[in-house]
Amino acid sequence: MNTSLNASYANALPTAQAVAGPQHYPPAALYVVATPIGNLADISLRALHVLGLVDAIACEDTRHTQAMLRVYGITKPLLAAHQHNEHEAAQLIITRLRAGERIAYVSDAGTPAVSDPGARLVADVRAAGLRVLPLPGASSVTALLSVAGIADDTGAYVFQGFLSTKAKEREAQVATLAAEPRAIVLLEAPHRIEALATALAALGERSVTLGRELTKQFEDIATVPAQGISTWLAADAHRTQGEYAIIIHPRAAQVAQHTQGQRVLQLLLAELPTKTAVKLAADITGEPRNALYELALQLKKD
Repeated sequence: MNTSLNASYANALPTAQAVAGPQHYPPAALYVVATPIGNLADISLRALHVLGLVDAIACEDTRHTQAMLRVYGITKPLLAAHQHNEHEAAQLIITRLRAGERIAYVSDAGTPAVSDPGARLVADVRAAGLRVLPLPGASSVTALLSVAGIADDTGAYVFQGFLSTKAKEREAQVATLAAEPRAIVLLEAPHRIEALATALAALGERSVTLGRELTKQFEDIATVPAQGISTWLAADAHRTQGEYAIIIHPRAAQVAQHTQGQRVLQLLLAELPTKTAVKLAADITGEPRNALYELALQLKKD
């Protein structure tokens, strides 16, 4: 990034302080901060303020984080806390938190502890009786869900993350996922995307939305049948480069069934108490009672 853009980000710090500063940021707390998944402009003003406020920043890769912070004009002591030393790093962080410090945690990209390091650190800090505060922001999961066009009013999805790197285990996982009626979110590295495409072909015509290099200059988003992913990849050599978020769409029958369940539920809610209407709708349509109850609450709210 050039010098003028670096200066522009640094100039954003006073704005971040003005907007986010009035909120109370308690000491002796771990701040879990989401950072951009690709486009550096996707940092939040609140994240900039907290990264400038804390006493130190724990991170997945100190070199990566230092380069990112340099762009924003922020200089802070960095603590390495990655998947290989997370528990040990947590003990150091807990000691510093007990001394009254504020510490931020960032992964290399996106929201920490979502298929990234951070979950063990958070668990250890909470077990020590200390506060953990989230600063939401960029996430490849929500980014791709927002443009996948899944026509299911419940918004239900299963976050699977990375499948096994072993072929037989990966195929078994896909066979299990085939029975899942809800949308399924996967993540994959570029050097394994072709192997994943081969495994997902077993899902046949089921729609899959692929998001490559989300938010970056050469972002690529497409929806294709599961059995056509390999063909889509082969059409452009660049498609085997870059990180992937992937959404397996709900089974078509499930979407149709949910539409029927909603119609039945609306009719019953007009005449019966919520619990009774939900029970009867579940008996009539075969849809899960919990999902219908959540839908009923939404329908009554609307």
